[in-house]
Amino acid sequence: MTNSKSACSVPESGNYHWKVFWTVGIALFAMVLDFSIVFLALSSIADEFNVTLRAVTWVAISSSLVTSAIMLPLGRVSDITGRKMFHIAGMVFFVIGALLAYTAQNLQMLIFARVVMAIGASMGQAVVFAIIVGTFPDAERGKALGMITTMVAIGAAAGPIIAGPIIQAFEWRAVFLVTMIPTIVGIFAALIMLDDQRIGSVNNQDRESYDWIGAIVSALALSLVIVTISNPFALDWLSIPILGGLIFGIALLALLVWWELRTDSPMLNLRFFRNSTFAWSTTARFSAFVGGSAMFFLMPIFLQSFMGYDQRTTGLIMFIGALGMGLSSQMSGRLSDRYGFRIFTVFGIGILLLMNIVVSFFVSDTSLAIIVPAVFINGLGMGLWMAPNMSATLSTVGRGDYGTMSAFLNLVRNVGSVIGQALATAIIAGIMLSRGAEVQLDELADAVDPVVSEAFLSGWQLTYWVLTVFVVIALIAAVRTRIYKQ
Repeated sequence: MTNSKSACSVPESGNYHWKVFWTVGIALFAMVLDFSIVFLALSSIADEFNVTLRAVTWVAISSSLVTSAIMLPLGRVSDITGRKMFHIAGMVFFVIGALLAYTAQNLQMLIFARVVMAIGASMGQAVVFAIIVGTFPDAERGKALGMITTMVAIGAAAGPIIAGPIIQAFEWRAVFLVTMIPTIVGIFAALIMLDDQRIGSVNNQDRESYDWIGAIVSALALSLVIVTISNPFALDWLSIPILGGLIFGIALLALLVWWELRTDSPMLNLRFFRNSTFAWSTTARFSAFVGGSAMFFLMPIFLQSFMGYDQRTTGLIMFIGALGMGLSSQMSGRLSDRYGFRIFTVFGIGILLLMNIVVSFFVSDTSLAIIVPAVFINGLGMGLWMAPNMSATLSTVGRGDYGTMSAFLNLVRNVGSVIGQALATAIIAGIMLSRGAEVQLDELADAVDPVVSEAFLSGWQLTYWVLTVFVVIALIAAVRTRIYKQ
């Protein structure tokens, strides 16, 4: 780790930290906006390209896969090149990918475009937390993280509101043009406002110590594990490719651990895990994102493709959940500076656990009077635990490690989410296929064969029960997370 003055400098007084927040917050907003918009566009994409649930989910999973594979290595690169230009370059990649997605003529081209966008999003997410948190005083860390979570909630809320009308009035392609607008604004704002010395960039003296072996092994390991769990080719779970992929992926992860513990300049200092607060807070974060991923991933599909609601209605319902997350994250972020993180993480994950159980019993005629409050309360729970959990993790490291931790926190979130999405897809698609009921998404609501509806609901319920196990693990980890004394 570097000891350079710029890396560990104390945030300046005045309002520069707020200028920085809004400058990079625009980019974070665009990334989350894209994430939420794409989920709502899946049904329309499946309809145009005439593909099934398993195929179209790769539009979302491919970008999450790429982000998870390269996030941590990019976090280290940003410290070498300087956070300002790295952040700007990421937004440029994001804009190029959005243009490619807008012009895609088939599913394969669209997935490629999403990969390009994911590279840009990975670059942005690798530094945005470090830039924001690094400019706020330690006493306001919770406030900064709460604001970050609120920005995420705003992006998640804007996605459903914007996507529904746009998809209905134009087509799904137009949503990618929408994500370009705040990104382009963010590029010009970053060029004017950001200063490497004031946002905590380190000197280029670390250029020779980049951990290329760790970067390559981590990317290969995470990609292989996630692809195997996703099982995109619908292989038998006991087949040689699946079992071999899991074994080889685990072996690569073991190799990564071995290497990172022995290299002089590790991509991620695994000795952080010796600290119980870091270990338990990371476990809680990962498990909660696995267990909570189905709400934002499956609920739009459930509302549109299964219940038959249009994009506008679906968007408004999903907005309610994002609104709940934004409201609670503001409160928990600020109050955690005063009362500590533990009460908020335990209570928030507890709400998530309850909502997973409730939603698992949804059926085709479940009233919106039940669905809407459930989505809102789930959002409240997510907002309650996210910022305090990040604060707990960051309390164990110094400001000189914020760059690595920014990438690491986003990596944990993305890997957890993509594994949750892959599990959900595998369970539902597997059950439907086993019952001879695999149909295109746009045909679910109109299916006259009761076998189709019964198969989907069986997969839906089993998915939530499986993911609830991860939420229970997250709750246990949150209870075990204690305040770390320096």
